[in-house]
Amino acid sequence: MPVPGQPGTMAPRSVLFVLFDDLQSLDLTGPMEVFTGANLCLRSQREEPLYELRTASLGGAPVRSSSGLRITPDADLTDEPTPDILIVPGGHGAHSDNPALVEWLRDNGRKAGLLVSVCSGAYLLAEAGLLDGRRVTTHWDYADRLAARHPEVTVDAEPIFIRDGDDLATSAGVTAGIDLALDLVERDLGHQVALTIARHLVVFLRRPGNQSQFSAQLAAQIAHREPLRDVQRWIAERPDADLSVEALAKRAHLSPRQFARSFTAEVGMTPGRYVDLTRLEAARRRLEDTRDGIAATAKACGYGTPEAMRRAFVRVLDLSPAEYRRRYS
Repeated sequence: MPVPGQPGTMAPRSVLFVLFDDLQSLDLTGPMEVFTGANLCLRSQREEPLYELRTASLGGAPVRSSSGLRITPDADLTDEPTPDILIVPGGHGAHSDNPALVEWLRDNGRKAGLLVSVCSGAYLLAEAGLLDGRRVTTHWDYADRLAARHPEVTVDAEPIFIRDGDDLATSAGVTAGIDLALDLVERDLGHQVALTIARHLVVFLRRPGNQSQFSAQLAAQIAHREPLRDVQRWIAERPDADLSVEALAKRAHLSPRQFARSFTAEVGMTPGRYVDLTRLEAARRRLEDTRDGIAATAKACGYGTPEAMRRAFVRVLDLSPAEYRRRYS
């Protein structure tokens, strides 16, 4: 991570948000609130804002978000100078036929110092040819379609955001845009400023970019049959219990083979994968919300040893439990 600069002497950064009809309003306002929070944090150190925020649409026309919110932009896109950071939100409008906007992005996207998409805004960047040969993410529900339409783009549906080099950043859906904006602010201004903003917004500081978009409960389906739903509840409530296939099968009154096959079919992942995700979530919550030591947390969450928990954290989050606690507690 770059060493944060001296806020009082840093040159202003222009941030331009691209507006279009049927955008997701939180993809716009979430990152804007983060950058505005940074400006508020620096009021005692700077006379002018560090982040100069602008919104623009083609022709400067007002747009309406997917929730019906009417937004009047600051300017016409064609009149705006090249920004340091160009942010393209998502929403249903990102999937609409919009050749004029795609052409503008094709002509101007690479000129920005940093090109950013939130959620399905990646569709517009891909249509403009700006993601060819790059690794990106988007909302998990759109990832397969984006990959099928643009095989020249490497689409990873797992992380909440991805920085691919110094000139491209893409995020998953909706609130992940806040995580990405917090990451950008932390790189500029350091951990403490980003932490202050996150606390005011009552969000995590900050979920690491390679954290999964999915919790066990979000990634999985709810089983159709009550015995399997009972097993899902049992796993969530007792991560330190014996959660082997044999033990869970016994609780569901099925043979291990029949249980594993039925659980995978109804839940969408194997019992082992579901248990791994659930234990990881339980450990994260304990590290965030309690002062329990690493060894006690590992025991309470069903890991045989602290080293087993460390390996699970590094594999999924690319952070050790101690580093995770330092960032998020």
